[in-house]
Amino acid sequence: MPNSSELFVERIADHNNPLRQNLDRDYEALGERLLRRGIQIESLVESAKTFGVALPSWGVGTGGTRFARFPGLGEPRNIEEKLQDCAIVHQLTRTTPHVSLHIPWDKSADLAALLALAARLGLSFSAVNSNTFQDQDGQSHSYKFGGLTHVDKAVRQQAVEHHLECIEIGQALGSHAITVWIADGGNFPGQQHVRQALERYISSVECIYEALPDDWRIFLEYKLYEPAFYSTVVNDWGVSYWCAQTLGPKAQCLIDLGHHAPHVNIEMIVARLIQFGKLGGLHINDSKYGDDDLDAGSIAPFQLFLVFNELIAAAYEGVDGVYPEYMLDQSHNVTDPIESLTMSAIEVQRAYVKALLVDRKALSAYQEQNDAIMALTTLKTAFHENVDPILEMARYRSQGAIDPIGVYRRSGYRQLVASERPAETKSRSGIV
Repeated sequence: MPNSSELFVERIADHNNPLRQNLDRDYEALGERLLRRGIQIESLVESAKTFGVALPSWGVGTGGTRFARFPGLGEPRNIEEKLQDCAIVHQLTRTTPHVSLHIPWDKSADLAALLALAARLGLSFSAVNSNTFQDQDGQSHSYKFGGLTHVDKAVRQQAVEHHLECIEIGQALGSHAITVWIADGGNFPGQQHVRQALERYISSVECIYEALPDDWRIFLEYKLYEPAFYSTVVNDWGVSYWCAQTLGPKAQCLIDLGHHAPHVNIEMIVARLIQFGKLGGLHINDSKYGDDDLDAGSIAPFQLFLVFNELIAAAYEGVDGVYPEYMLDQSHNVTDPIESLTMSAIEVQRAYVKALLVDRKALSAYQEQNDAIMALTTLKTAFHENVDPILEMARYRSQGAIDPIGVYRRSGYRQLVASERPAETKSRSGIV
């Protein structure tokens, strides 16, 4: 297994050297332009350096569709190799220091060794994710008709025990949250008693909630449809909010950008959950038609900016208790996963920095005056600013790459690992 640190540290420095002069020029020009608006560019660079978004362990593998999966070169075969690939993304971008594991896909026989490996690679662990939407080898009961909401108490108990195991694993790895997404629901009218299914969900999650360590949170994820196409048990943010409110203060809602009907105002959902004190985190991706799990910012970058506009507005106004966890949640079917995750991490950081550029005082004044055009113009001014020099300088000062994709492609990393990781039809990422 090639040592990712040895492979990239010197290579990044060598690659940055000839690009530094142009970066300095672009940075100086942008700094002068921002200063005319009273904005200090150095403060933006420092903010960019502290921003982080978690990588999904499954994201470094090749995904697939309902029809086929085409294996990629050098896909990771276990959690150790997944961490190795995640470390490459972080070395390039310096904005992805955390990894979110999915259990049982990422189970390890030696958690202490896994924790030590992550530390050597400069990584730590964010929220752990459970899985009751697939049957695993050796389990006693099937989740075909649900897990936490199944009509059979034995199936529900099995699902609860799986979540308790996830918490134990997370504790050993330094995590402080568990994300719960269920596929439970019905595909046909009349298949499921809709109210009773939700009651069973609450009863099951209460058992998980009671087992949470004092410093942990539980994130309740919702999804409009799929694989339950008629009636999904936790189908929208309102149901998720009601469940979180019912459970208690350690329960919060998790927003996946792809888990909504087309044209839903997701940024307003973010604002509402901030207002209600129940925003736990965001799974960030992009979509054209549904839960496409496309690269972040590839379809609707303005929407991503508007999401961060609400988050930054809350921070600017001093709203208490707003500390969501951010994670990429994507499926890479036709691209190199490392390249897609690298680009997405940069796009999320870009949206964050652009949101910092919004003139909050001016925006508030225009809102008070009902001046719709100038309010929109204030947002557009920030959104259209080219913040590449800020992002590049933040990466450079953190020993990351000014041109991450360029460094990665010149490294030959994919070809190196391909010689050690034979292609497989079955995905080791857990997806498809």
